[in-house]
This record gives sequence, C-alpha cells and structure tokens, in this order.
Amino acid sequence: MNHETFIDRAKLEVCKYHNDKVDTLKGETEVNKMIGKEDVYVVWSCKILQNGKLLLSTTIPDGMYYEVTYNGDKNEIYFDAYKKIENKCIKIEEE
Repeated sequence: MNHETFIDRAKLEVCKYHNDKVDTLKGETEVNKMIGKEDVYVVWSCKILQNGKLLLSTTIPDGMYYEVTYNGDKNEIYFDAYKKIENKCIKIEEE
C-alpha cells in the first residue's frame, strides 16, 4: 500500500469510527453528526520504508484525535482513538 492510499484508508477508518458512535436519535448537533472524508485532516504523517504512521483529527469539536499505523510487513493497520483531556501552556523561564 502506498502512503497516499494509506492516508485515504485511515481517513475512512476515522469516519467509520466516529459515525458508528453518532446517536441519530439525539438529533444532529455540532458534535453529534455524521462526517465524511472531507471532515478528516492529517495533523502529522511519517513513512519509513514500508511502514507509516498518521495523527489525524476531524472538524468535529469533540477533542478526539486518532493515531493510525500501517505495518507493511504484515499488511495490517492499527487504529487508536484518543480524547484530549487537558491543554495548558507552561512558560519556560530563561536561566
């Protein structure tokens, strides 16, 4: 699998994960709505030999981000979903 195909597949997996969790009975909100591939973006990408790793997020303001890894030796994709718990600034004082 080339890297562009991997990125495309990873975006589809993020959509599938998110859309499986959407509760259509609650009605559509900013967070509770179906997404498409155009709503997923790559934050960081790396390809080394036959392997690849991506960090992805979506336009949904739910604090989620996704790590998708491609193991080219086994032709497997590993998918991790994370939720941002905290974001803070730490000032570094000059010594």
